[in-house]
Amino acid sequence: MFNSLREQIKKFIGRTEEIATEKEIKEIRILSENVTRKTEDTALHASDKTTGQMQTVKRPTEPVWLTQDAGPSKQDEKEVKLTAMTQIKGIFKKTVRLTEKDLDGILTDLQMDLIQNDVALETSEAILEELKERLLDKDIDKDSLDLYIRVSIKKTLFDILTPDKEVDLLEMISEGEKPFKIIFFGVNGTGKTTTIAKMARYLMDNDLSVVIAAGDTFRAGAIEQIEKHANNLGVKVIKHQKTADAAAVIYDAIEHAKARSVDAVLADTAGRMQTNANLMDEMKKIVRVNKPDLKIFIGDSLTGNDALEQAETFNNEIGIDAVILTKMDADAKGGSALSISHITKRPVIYVGMGQTYKDLKKFDREWFINQIID
Repeated sequence: MFNSLREQIKKFIGRTEEIATEKEIKEIRILSENVTRKTEDTALHASDKTTGQMQTVKRPTEPVWLTQDAGPSKQDEKEVKLTAMTQIKGIFKKTVRLTEKDLDGILTDLQMDLIQNDVALETSEAILEELKERLLDKDIDKDSLDLYIRVSIKKTLFDILTPDKEVDLLEMISEGEKPFKIIFFGVNGTGKTTTIAKMARYLMDNDLSVVIAAGDTFRAGAIEQIEKHANNLGVKVIKHQKTADAAAVIYDAIEHAKARSVDAVLADTAGRMQTNANLMDEMKKIVRVNKPDLKIFIGDSLTGNDALEQAETFNNEIGIDAVILTKMDADAKGGSALSISHITKRPVIYVGMGQTYKDLKKFDREWFINQIID
């Protein structure tokens, strides 16, 4: 899972370490040459001292020619050695500082790798900007450079995945008025109906009662599909005939739930392409009539930027509150979660991780990031 993105992140970390090492070797070479040059200059200067300086020698009985030919004094030699040693020690610093010139090339490469792994351009730019801020002109301990880079990337991705507002579904249902009304949106083929069934099972496993509204009246097959799932789970379905008013179907389900003190209503909706104006008008009417407590967009993580485009459209038209991504267990890239979270500012709250009704996993940002950066 996320193998491709994981490899690209690993490559970036390795390349950053290489650049830091190359930078240090270059600095050592330049400073070593400077030290050697200064040492030679100092020694030469010491051997050319004036006669007035040489008069301080404590052995006046010695011939002047002996003193003149003796070369630099022990004190001079000591000063030369100390100067050289101080500079050499300065070469072997415990920290490394990466400049913009050091980072430019590898950050550009990282951006291309992110885009190839379903990360939107806008999101990739945000990741690079924050990562540059964390790495640029910082004194980083050379012994923990790898760890520092990894932690910097993790913090950056965590910020990208952090929404404007958190959504805790179970808490909202327990504290909200009954029935709690959830409407699911998304295009056909994303696993929307199956996800609703998984959500029903999840809520029942948490001691909550549910009723399902067959609000996708555009396709007769959609009503049959949701009924089949509901029968498997032992859940009541409220339905009308094909082409019925979807807002009315969901309204009836809510009234049914009120009369029987059901905790939550899970409403399916039609999934024609998100560019269909009639579909969006229908979704707006559903929201206007039924005033849902939570509007959840369901996207297929395997479709990459298509999922992002769909999420943006639904969010702009009706305003979504949260996201569920399906087929996450088969996603080799992982960019959809980053892009949708960053651009819509809405949280991914659950992910589909398999084919059974129990395969709905609460989305955990740390878990997701650790899958990318091991």
